[in-house]
Amino acid sequence: MTTLATTGSDSGSAAGDTLTRDALAVLQPGFDGTTAPDWVRRRLGEGLASVALFGRNVVSEDQVTSLTAQLRAERDDLLVAIDEESGDVTRLDVRSGSAFPGNHALGAVDDPDLTRAVSRELGRRLAACGVNFDWAPSADVNANADNPVIGVRSFGASTDLVARHTAAWVEGLQSTGVAACTKHFPGHGDTNVDSHHAVPRIDVDADTLYERELPPFRAAIAAGTRAVMSAHILVPALDPDRPGTLSRRVLTELLRGELGYQGLIVTDGMEMRAISGTYGLEHGVVLAIAAGADAICVGGGLCDEDTVLRLRDALVAAVRSGELPEERLADAAA
Repeated sequence: MTTLATTGSDSGSAAGDTLTRDALAVLQPGFDGTTAPDWVRRRLGEGLASVALFGRNVVSEDQVTSLTAQLRAERDDLLVAIDEESGDVTRLDVRSGSAFPGNHALGAVDDPDLTRAVSRELGRRLAACGVNFDWAPSADVNANADNPVIGVRSFGASTDLVARHTAAWVEGLQSTGVAACTKHFPGHGDTNVDSHHAVPRIDVDADTLYERELPPFRAAIAAGTRAVMSAHILVPALDPDRPGTLSRRVLTELLRGELGYQGLIVTDGMEMRAISGTYGLEHGVVLAIAAGADAICVGGGLCDEDTVLRLRDALVAAVRSGELPEERLADAAA
């Protein structure tokens, strides 16, 4: 194993080395530029297992293919993630706008075969570029017309409609070898606040949540979604104290326990103000892993090496202080 040079107090011991590797393995960071930075390539050799691409990393499909090849030269089993929903949220077509219909349009047509075909073609393009992990689809039921962040990213306001198209989207994408990441659990559709800026709150009773918000996620799980993304939303009916991303009740008891989900749990962007402005970025990351998250999405805003090292060291320190069980970090890394 590689002994890490670190900003923290690693001793270089085998135990310390395993901890730092595990802490790097749970991070899914972004970076700047259209070629692979030296610091990213170096950290891949030290345990980093995933990176995220944003619009700033994309010029053309050929360039993305070259970029992912550079990264995989350092680690061939690398997860390369992207936020490619089609429609309004696109990274591959960031300069021109997506060539594919988004969820709202697909829901309006209401042909699951078309949805499956669109996501299959999108997956084919991603796979050809070396991207194998997509933070999509949005399984949120657009129950609030004033929602400032979901809106046309949802298949619609009907739970059954959203559920069948979520499953079709997952099936189409994953048929190409690209992992789907169904979001934003336990459902971001009935909010009127953008979690980029503050903590949204959904004041519905548990029955409404189970009947309206959860069926699309059940459908995605039944369709085999390889990942689920958590939402930075407070749902008092589930947990009156902590937003979903930081809630053991939401991630471990509900998603893992009640819904029987066994795949990867990824957080929404941790520098969003709902987390960073309320709990602090480092402490939020520790709480998310403790709650049951396996991968930390960061890099939409903060995309530098120092952020990665700060989060790595915060996780190591939390294990050493007893705040975060070592077994939980190891499980997440695995």
